[in-house]
Amino acid sequence: QVQLVESGGGLVQAGESLRLSCAASGRTNSISQMGWFRQAPGKEREFAASITWLAALTRYSDSVKGRFTISRVNAKNTLYLQMNSLKPEDTAVYYCAAAMGFSYDYWGQGTQVTVSS
Repeated sequence: QVQLVESGGGLVQAGESLRLSCAASGRTNSISQMGWFRQAPGKEREFAASITWLAALTRYSDSVKGRFTISRVNAKNTLYLQMNSLKPEDTAVYYCAAAMGFSYDYWGQGTQVTVSS
């Protein structure tokens, strides 16, 4: 089992920045990859960014590429998402997730990000 706790969400104005954190505990030595997903009101959850736990290979959705940066500190078992140049359409609940194999098996409870225009 892996437990994930997100933090860092809040209310910002368009153009500002936020950094989300996700603290992992439990069987963290079995994690192969972690990711950030988001769900806007009335929409399905969508992929934002991911990173492999050992090699730190990253991947981004087109909607956040160039503005968001995913990173991790293995020694702290912590995942980050630096979000710059935020837009109102980035408003969503952001979830971190952990994968042991090829699918995301564990999810956090989510943190709200609201971007006002």
